[in-house]
This record gives sequence, structure tokens and C-alpha cells, in this order.
Amino acid sequence: MARAFTGRRLAYVASAGVLALGLAACGGSSDSGSSSSAPAPESSSAAPESSSAEPAPAPADPVKVTLITKDSTNPFFVAMQEGAKEAAAASGVELTVGSGSAEGDDAGQIALIEQAIARGDAGILITPISVNVNAAIEQARAAGLYVIALDTPTDPPDVVDITFATDNCLAGEAIGQWAAGWLNGDKATIARLVIFNDRMVSVDYCRDNGFLKGMGIDVVDGTIMGDEAETGTYSTGAGGDYEIVCLEATGANQEGGRTGMEKCLAANSDINVVYTINEPTAFGAAEALKGAGKKIGEDVIIVSVDGGLAGVEAVKAGEIQATSQQYPLLMAKLGVEAIKAIADGGAPPSPTSANGEFFDTGVKLCTETPQDTVTAAEQWTAQQCIDNAWG
Repeated sequence: MARAFTGRRLAYVASAGVLALGLAACGGSSDSGSSSSAPAPESSSAAPESSSAEPAPAPADPVKVTLITKDSTNPFFVAMQEGAKEAAAASGVELTVGSGSAEGDDAGQIALIEQAIARGDAGILITPISVNVNAAIEQARAAGLYVIALDTPTDPPDVVDITFATDNCLAGEAIGQWAAGWLNGDKATIARLVIFNDRMVSVDYCRDNGFLKGMGIDVVDGTIMGDEAETGTYSTGAGGDYEIVCLEATGANQEGGRTGMEKCLAANSDINVVYTINEPTAFGAAEALKGAGKKIGEDVIIVSVDGGLAGVEAVKAGEIQATSQQYPLLMAKLGVEAIKAIADGGAPPSPTSANGEFFDTGVKLCTETPQDTVTAAEQWTAQQCIDNAWG
């Protein structure tokens, strides 16, 4: 099994005020570093009756917001960009959209933060890649920008003003509970396909350890991946023995999922449970499993997190057995609206999660074979999730 790696404990930052929820449909894709804003409203006022009338005041400058994602190719982040663009157009916000060149490009995110400060933006929405961007975020806040983390909390969480996210730990827990129910007491021979093995990202360790917790496998430290016992028993549902074969970094993409799964199969061809950090990784893992002659849904199950359209269609087709659905369009839409409201003199958003620590945008468990063992999230059919999917 790959070596363990650590990070600080996950939490979310609280802020005061109230924010109303609403879900928006999405429009076209964006380019890294692009800017968009709503057109100025057309004037409908009549001409002044006399030459002594005061001239109309100049229109106020638009509120400027920057959205910084981890990359611009992952459908999750593309959907997030689309949601932000729609919200900006609806509210008259001047939006700049940018990202790292790839998952792991800290320097690209830092440069975009510095540009937002130089422009005098009102705020930043960011899916932080790692702790390496923390200093730049702190500089932005010191300059007066309101900073919201989307999907991925910073480490520590109070680096930003607030986080808008799915509870990633709960999303992982739901698919772990589902896997234990499907096993119904059979031995679990587990492959775990994560993002990194050289840095710590909260979304990575939270989903992964949430999956283990959901199965009823003891987790020593929730911020460490790989420090649990490699063999033992899981306790959820009927319970049974487990063996963890591998913990492979994939970069959260399809090619990484395929090569990571091939390494796991080379270590043990009896793998019957595959945890994947997201659905692109799951698609790659499925390729490797089919190449090895495995029947997905019979010999082996794949569970994942994200809930994009392609992912939940794969659930309906039997290529993925269960995935936790998130709502990136909603995260981005609410983030744009929050910064606009603050810039206009309104109150900042406040936490809505059950533990009062972050703004919870919700999660559903998508599957065609619901299990009684799942308590962490409501179970939806694949079609219900397709009807609410992004991407």
C-alpha cells in the first residue's frame, strides 16, 4: 500500500448573515482568465423638461469577482464556471474566470489571486489546490477582498471568509455505507484511487476516510490517508473481513484512474471494491477492470463522488454502482450572489450545515440498487440524479 500522508484536521469557517438558496441552469463553457459581465441596463427615462435639470450621475462601476478553479477541463469545474457566469450576467457582476493549467498548479492560482487584488475586485471564489495558496489568499483578504472557498476547504479553514461546499466527508461516508450493504458480509478487497500522494488536500482525505468510516473501518486520524490497518473487519451492515490492496494517486483524471487501477490489479487481481475520488477517475478504473476481464457490478463494484451528468448516466448504465452527487453550479451561483450582496452593503453569508461550520450545498446518493445501510444521504435513482445533474 502507498505511504501515508498527512494534513491538518478538516473544519469549515463560520460567518454571520443569511443567504437564500436557488439553483440555476448553466450556459456555455469559459476560457481560463476570461472576463464577463452583464450589459448596462437600457435607459427608459424621458428627456429633461428644462435645460436647468441636473445631469444624470455616472453609472457606478460594476462589482468585480474572480472565480479560480483547479483546472478548466474537469467537468465539475467547467460546470462551476458556467454557474458563476450565469449568476454574474443576472446580477450585473463583472466576472473573471481563471484556473491553474492542471490539477496541482499552485503557481497559476496564486498569479490569478494577485491579479484580482491588482484589479480591485470585491471578492474571490476559489477551489484551492493546496496550502501553498494560503499566503496569497491572506493577502487578498488584507486588501479588502471577500474570499469564499468552493467545494474544497482551505487548510486551516479560516484562511477564507467562508466555505460553500458539499460535506465531502459525508459524501464519502454514504458510498462506504452503500458498499458495505452490497457486500452483505462478503470479504472486501479494496482499491482506493485518490488525487495526490505528495500533498494534502482536504477534499482528498475527507472523501477517502469518509468512505472507510462508512464501511465501518477504523480510521486512526481523519486527516491522514493510509494509516489505517491494511487488514481487519468492517462493521457496517452484516460486517466482514477487509483487505486494502492499494492507495494510488491518480490526479483525479481518467488516465490516472486507468493506470492506478492497473497497478492495483497487478498487486491483487481479486479486488472487488473500488473507491474513486471522482467520476473521471472511475471511468479510467472501469477501463482497466474490463481489460482484466472483470464484470463491473458482478465481480467488482465502483463507487465515486461528484454526480455529473456523465457520472450518473454511468450509474444508470451499470458502469458505476453508486456515486454521491454534488452541486457545483449552486456553489458558484451562491458565491457570486454573496459577494455582490456584500459589495452592495448587505450582510455576509452564514453557515447552514448541521454542525454550523460551513455553508452546505447538499448531497444525494445516486444508485440503481439502494441499500438499507445508507444513512448519510438520501438515496436517489439514477434518473432522479440525471434530472438534477450538471455537466
